[in-house]
Amino acid sequence: MAQNPTGGGEKTEKPTAKRLKDAAKNGDILQSRELGTAMVVLAGVGCLAVTGPLLFSALGDMLRLALRFDRGDLTDFSPGERGIALLQTVALPVAAILLATVLAAVAAPALLGSFGFRTGAFAPKASKLNPMSGLKRMFGPQGFIELLKSLAKVALMGSIGFWLIWDQLEAIVGMGSAPLQPALMELGGLFVTACLAMGGALFVVAGIDVPAQIFQRAKRLAMTKQEVKDEHKETEGSPEVKGQIRRRQYEMLSGSARKAVAEANVIITNPTHFAVALRYHPGKDAAPVVVARGRDAIAAAIRELGDANQVPVLQYPELARAIYFTSRAGQIVDEALYMAVATVLAFVFRVENRMASEMDRPFITVPDALRFDADGNKVR
Repeated sequence: MAQNPTGGGEKTEKPTAKRLKDAAKNGDILQSRELGTAMVVLAGVGCLAVTGPLLFSALGDMLRLALRFDRGDLTDFSPGERGIALLQTVALPVAAILLATVLAAVAAPALLGSFGFRTGAFAPKASKLNPMSGLKRMFGPQGFIELLKSLAKVALMGSIGFWLIWDQLEAIVGMGSAPLQPALMELGGLFVTACLAMGGALFVVAGIDVPAQIFQRAKRLAMTKQEVKDEHKETEGSPEVKGQIRRRQYEMLSGSARKAVAEANVIITNPTHFAVALRYHPGKDAAPVVVARGRDAIAAAIRELGDANQVPVLQYPELARAIYFTSRAGQIVDEALYMAVATVLAFVFRVENRMASEMDRPFITVPDALRFDADGNKVR
């Protein structure tokens, strides 16, 4: 089996959220030039189709204004003012088209979840200045894929263009003998139709390119099992994350539950998914009482609070599940579990009085009728 040079085996694991976030900071984001091009083209052409009559009318007004001269133009001609006046006549339709294309250019990365400004993408990288790295990108697998995509786009666009010209060849020839204004209107309509068809073709290409980019990025950022473990250790080991987890766990327990856990004699765990805190004060409690119980995050909070208050935490999976599924907080343990719980409590008392050690931990048996799995189903 091929091994990853960084160790840990093959990259078979999906990238973690941290890996994706770090890659995005460095400029490695999901992007598709084909999708951006298609959206810009269709947005521009769509806006042109709507504002086309207004644009042609504005161009006509600008042409008439440019060819008109009066006495003031001869005696006091100002090129700057004349240029501004000419541009103002076409400013509105041109600005609408530019705005539509800019919004489409911004929407493309937003659709892919890659919208944002990342300073890491502008950081200098030695690999970008290395000629060998550039040649590897050009003649490597990625360069070959880009070449095939470019050839496919040229073939597709060329075929669509040829078909449109061939289909409208008679109309194009007839424009030479038609009046100017109808000919221009027909030519504009043909141009918009051609651009819409080519924009639609680009969307077809983008529909193939976007999944390919998603697959390539996932493969590029894939992680080995060891890398996932190392990242988890690094994240869990940071004081900030530990503090957040501790605060979140602490907040899951009510004030009375926190006080009860602090006064418990022992906490029995599963060891991670279940935890029950027990109290037994001779002369006050007729039998051992369950002061707190929980699973998953609540169980973690109980263990954390028990450690903070130096309450013994013992791992007895079958007993922890049996107490959890047969008793609620504030109730005494099930009568059938008295012997098992009493054995645990006796061991805890002996340890506290330095009459026993961890090596003397007793073996506990749970009655067959009170053996449960993690889902609360009785084990047969």
